[in-house]
Amino acid sequence: MADEKTHFGYQTVAEGEKAQRVADVFDSVAGRYDLMNDLMSGGLHRLWKAFTIQRSGVREGARVLDVAGGTGDLALAFAKRVGKSGQVWLTDINAAMLARGRDRLLDKGYLIPTAQCDAERLPFPDDWFDCVTVAFGLRNMTHKNLALAEMRRVLRPGGRLLVLEFSQVWKPLAPFYDFYSFQVIPRVGKLVTQDEASYRYLSESIRVHPGQEELKALMEQAGLEQVEYFNLSFGVVALHRGYKF
Repeated sequence: MADEKTHFGYQTVAEGEKAQRVADVFDSVAGRYDLMNDLMSGGLHRLWKAFTIQRSGVREGARVLDVAGGTGDLALAFAKRVGKSGQVWLTDINAAMLARGRDRLLDKGYLIPTAQCDAERLPFPDDWFDCVTVAFGLRNMTHKNLALAEMRRVLRPGGRLLVLEFSQVWKPLAPFYDFYSFQVIPRVGKLVTQDEASYRYLSESIRVHPGQEELKALMEQAGLEQVEYFNLSFGVVALHRGYKF
């Protein structure tokens, strides 16, 4: 049977091909990922992540799973919050990104468990974590519905899922945002990482990702309840939060 099709940015590719192409993107950008985040967002990604931490409600002793955690920004912040009585897992499907995150946490004095795994098949038991987060990772997943269902599965009753992701910007800003995304970011990517194509894909992947209401509906279809979202920076980014009861 022919492989099902999905999007890779604006391209249509076989589902089996997308995972490898996404892996190639992050293999390429891993070494300069944090620097590029600062350059592309003007440092705003730090405020977006701080807002996510604040809305997570995570306290000392909590169990937290950071899915597609990359270089470990959220995992580091959560490790500081949960203390020695809590637990934070850092996961990513990409080995290069996960290694960067693990090494960065070690440099900061935090030895936390890590796992290279697919978000659609998480290697954790049911009803285990108090909080699950995924920041700027969901749009790269082939089957977002399966990944959301898996994240819900590993949440304990009363636990919450937080999805921080690029979204649909306020319409009056769209022309400027499009120019910045497709004319500026790829050129900066070329200068800093010698890889213009990967940053063009990242800009395209934002445009084909579900908007605020669509993602809210996907989370509800995955069984999450009381789903709400918060628009940040005029909708450039949105934080969605849902609960498992």
